[in-house]
Amino acid sequence: MNGWNSNSVRYDLQIIASWIKPGSKVIGLGCGEGELLYYLKHHKQVAETGVEILESRVAECINKGLTVIQGDINEEIKDYANDAFDYVVLSQTLQQVYDPLALIRSMLRIGRKVIVSFPNFGHWYVRLQLLLTGHAPITPQLPYQWYETPNIRVLSIKDFRSFAREMGFRILKEATINTDREDKTGSYVAFMPNLRATYGIYLISRLTSA
Repeated sequence: MNGWNSNSVRYDLQIIASWIKPGSKVIGLGCGEGELLYYLKHHKQVAETGVEILESRVAECINKGLTVIQGDINEEIKDYANDAFDYVVLSQTLQQVYDPLALIRSMLRIGRKVIVSFPNFGHWYVRLQLLLTGHAPITPQLPYQWYETPNIRVLSIKDFRSFAREMGFRILKEATINTDREDKTGSYVAFMPNLRATYGIYLISRLTSA
């Protein structure tokens, strides 16, 4: 396992991993280089599947012994049967999706539980930069100029909570967190999370789920 331990994994991914039961069937959408799937496979013995659009990242996943295919998550997800997975994970990608509602509905179709995470655009530093400079904010969590950013959606923790109520899915768990600049360590934010947390992480299900 190359000496990996939980502290070598990004802090937000540590939280996601803690929500996943050992031996589960897990699919990671936009799984990058497979950091989470690798950890889950070797520490929680999950049956892992991943979808990633960049060929170089898929190659890295395969080199790690992971089952990952190259493709667009919006299209590949259509090929999976209802309840094919125990967990569907979309980590720090929701803000880059053209049709978030359609994707989440597809995720809830193929998975009994869904985990999503995203950078919180309601964070005080994002607000302060916009107020004081009048420019699109740049932060460790949003490290792009406006013309090169992959982020096409702007959402906050409050936005996602409202979205869940309006679209009819259940929030089972919520983690609002701050991390260090490299995202390796962090802490939970309980007080005024929409203002003070850099990330939101949610475990959701269909309203009809047990």
